[in-house]
Amino acid sequence: MPPVAMTPHTDLITHIARFSGELRRTGIAVALGDEIDAANSLPAVDLGDREDVRLALRTSLKVEHRAWPMFDHIFDLSWHASGPSRERSEARKPRRQRAPRPWPGHGNPLAEVARTIAEHGRVGPLDDPAAPEAGRPGYSPRALLRRKSFDRCTDDELREMERLLTHVARKLATRRSRRLVPMPRGRTVDLRRSFRRALARDGELIDLARRDRPVELPRLVVLCDTSGSMDPYSRLLLTFVLALGKVARRTETFAFNTSLTRLTPWIAAGNVAATLSRFAREVEDWSGGTRIGECLAGFVADHLRTAVSGDTSVLIFSDGLDRGDTGELEKALLAIRRRARRVIWLNPLMGDSRYRPEARGMKTALPHVDHLAPAHNLEALENLVDLL
Repeated sequence: MPPVAMTPHTDLITHIARFSGELRRTGIAVALGDEIDAANSLPAVDLGDREDVRLALRTSLKVEHRAWPMFDHIFDLSWHASGPSRERSEARKPRRQRAPRPWPGHGNPLAEVARTIAEHGRVGPLDDPAAPEAGRPGYSPRALLRRKSFDRCTDDELREMERLLTHVARKLATRRSRRLVPMPRGRTVDLRRSFRRALARDGELIDLARRDRPVELPRLVVLCDTSGSMDPYSRLLLTFVLALGKVARRTETFAFNTSLTRLTPWIAAGNVAATLSRFAREVEDWSGGTRIGECLAGFVADHLRTAVSGDTSVLIFSDGLDRGDTGELEKALLAIRRRARRVIWLNPLMGDSRYRPEARGMKTALPHVDHLAPAHNLEALENLVDLL
């Protein structure tokens, strides 16, 4: 990689990304999370001391001990403030240990970044009225879309949102359990099992038993309100539910309004539009009224034993605007709560800061749910994945 001549206006984040890319090209494993850790670690050290910067990057990027010489070589090429000719001549010489020294000259880019952090409280490009706008981070439609309420999206935005919802659901496939279980190629050595194996070989530790944290997909039951008051949200919420079902195979899906309908057998693999169209066509009283208590009572009577167990999370998508008997709602939620691992109620109306759970159905449900959370935009559903 050609040496980089640092200027006071160099974007630190971009430089860390290029530096990490060069490390990867030489065989040093650096993950995206490590790059984020590196950007967050530099404000915690003396940015005027080049050695402090080197050690902070080596630690936050989690470089293995055997790769330290190569890391130091690439660091010398990439994080030097002098000109290219001096970099190339120094690169040919054998590296020798030297005491920590400050950056040469007065144009220390990291010191400029430190002053920016002190003034603005964040890591980012340095402010310069004369600098061209092309180097600044600008408008991001996807970031704005994540925070936009489903009921305010245009048709084009809804189609883009459906694609993003699929990516959000896939995060479940990368979530690892907190438990360590035996695995052939685990990252942690299981000494107890290793010594037990050695007993069969006259005490020789020929191979080591290992453990790791497996990817643990949740078991889900989703109850989605398809009444008229949920119309602005139903399409995207069901799209999210279908995406969840592709990742978490043990997912049961139900729709309810004035009656309960099991949707799981109707889900067509890979065809979200056709599946949603069938839902709207065949679910009784779609976009009509709602009797949450009666529908949940029907779920308890017909499906609770087979669909819900101690490792099941029950998700209820509803605004809580119930026209039925709240006594039945309370009894049904008590039965579900006793059997399920957790009950999560997702209410799209919570996207409004003025919202208070004063509706009869919502007030009745609150004491019997583990989490009450918003579900009005993509960001809220991302938080749900973290909760699961």
